[in-house]
Amino acid sequence: QVELVESGGGTVQAGASLRLSCAALGYGFSTYVMGWFRQAPGKERELVLAITSGGSTGSSDSVKGRFTGSRDNAKNLAFLQMNSLKPEDTARYYCAAMPYHRRDYYDPSSYDYWGQGTQVTVSS
Repeated sequence: QVELVESGGGTVQAGASLRLSCAALGYGFSTYVMGWFRQAPGKERELVLAITSGGSTGSSDSVKGRFTGSRDNAKNLAFLQMNSLKPEDTARYYCAAMPYHRRDYYDPSSYDYWGQGTQVTVSS
């Protein structure tokens, strides 16, 4: 069982940066793929970026070159660094944990544990 808690959201102007953190409580953090998802009102939840246990990342085309992910397995933390934010990045952001043997990073149902989310609002 893993409990995830996100922090770091807020309201910023376009072009600004934010760093989201995800703290994991429980065992086995290093064995999970960590995913960052976002969901805007009226839209489906979408994968922003996934981080493997070894720290490799893959991101959606919409955030490539602007968002990066990292993790600290010793401290049970995952991060999403968001630069050059745009109004279309406005959404609630969630971190999620997926068992390492699953392969569909983009499917939310592949993830067993979710945080409560943190709101990111980008004004123009």
